[in-house]
Parts: sequence; C-alpha cells; structure tokens
Amino acid sequence: MATFGLSGRVALVTGGAQGMGREISERFGREGASVVVGDISEDGGRETVARIIAAGGKAVFQRTDVSKAADVNSLVQLALDTYGDLNHAVNAAAIEGEAPNLLELEEETFDRIIAVNLKSIYLSMRAEVKVFVGRGHGGTIVNICSTNSFRPQPGQCAYTASKHGVAGITKTAAIEFAAKGIRINGIAPGSIDTPMLRNAIERRTGDVQGTINRLSLIGRFGTVEEIASAAMWLSCDESTYTMGHILGVDGAYLAR
Repeated sequence: MATFGLSGRVALVTGGAQGMGREISERFGREGASVVVGDISEDGGRETVARIIAAGGKAVFQRTDVSKAADVNSLVQLALDTYGDLNHAVNAAAIEGEAPNLLELEEETFDRIIAVNLKSIYLSMRAEVKVFVGRGHGGTIVNICSTNSFRPQPGQCAYTASKHGVAGITKTAAIEFAAKGIRINGIAPGSIDTPMLRNAIERRTGDVQGTINRLSLIGRFGTVEEIASAAMWLSCDESTYTMGHILGVDGAYLAR
C-alpha cells in the first residue's frame, strides 16, 4: 500500500462512522495524521476512533449533524482545540432516500437529503476554508460526490440533485481559493461496497450481481480502500497541481 506523507498533519472527516468515511478516517490515522471524526452516529463514530487508536494513531470524535452550522463549526473548533491546527478535510457525510419518481418524492424527504448532502458541504467548506485562510498555510478539501453528479438515476431525484450540487460547489470553491494555496477536489465513487449500497440494493431488487453487471465493467464492486487511496492522493503533496477536479473511482461507469 502506498504511503502519502501525512505525518504530523491534522485531518477532519465527516461521515466517519461507517463505509467510505470510516476507511478514510482510518487511512489518515495510518498515514500519521491526527484525525477528527464527525458523524451523527455516536456508536459508529466512537468505534472508528477506537480502531484508529488501537492501530497506534490519534483521533477524537464528536457527534455532528452536518446540516447544522453550529455542529460543523464546533467540529472544526475541536480540531483546533485538540490538535492545534487543521490541514486536511474530507467531507463524506451523506444519506440517500428514494421515491419512484418526482411526483411521489415528499418535500420533507427532498429537504433532508439536500440539507445533509449539499448544505453540509457548504457549511463544512466554509468552516474549513476559514481556518486555512486565517492561518495562511493553505490546506486540502476532498468532497465526496457521486457518479450521480454526472449521470442521473431514476428514482433518485433528490439524491442526484444534491450530488450535482456537490460537484458544482466543489469546482466553484476551488476557483475562488486556489490562489491562497487551498486545493479543493472531489471524488465520484461508483458502486462501492458499503452498507448504504447493500441496503439500497436490498430495497430495490435484491439482485447484487445484476447491479454489479450494470454499474461496473470489471465484474465487482469497488472497495472503500480504493476510495480512501484516492482521498489520500488528493490530500497529499504529490497532487499539488490538481484542483477543481472530480475524480471518478467507478469501474469505468462514467466512461461508457
């Protein structure tokens, strides 16, 4: 496994209680960064921190509703209070919710998905960039987008809208703050083997192999480890000329 030279850095991860967010948090810890984990799930978030510490790393957790500015600001402040700085952030918190079509999508469901998936990115980046600018040392942000950011799926109006928005705000912020040494990028995961994906398949069809055949060209789901490796590369000093980019990690789904 490649190493990315993040020793001594401070990294913040939202959505770190499971799936991609957990693996990204653990990888930051293995790379030597001190990790601040935020998630609405207290049990999952604390387990992530325990795993990082058990592996010899440093980490703290705080329950965070990423749709609320006060929670997000408090999480960023925790990084400063605990470790004295902030160098990297990965904003991975997200939910999904479905309806057969636009007409059956409830307003409450739409609002919640937009708040957690899109508003949270605005709130998180605003707090993170404020630290980077205030301290004058730059930093990196990776936002977790989706293949839905570019290729809509039926029955996912709100989710697709939110992920289109994440791609847009990522690119816009990257342009606005590149000159200050702040690199903002995104990752568009394809069908990554996570609890959220497995639950969605079970609700829809229960056909795991059919989903693989439809969404991947290589006969398998992607892994959380592959997403974490992409996040590490976008966060490390080997990618200093990469900004405003949405990196597809998707088994070539977007290419066909």
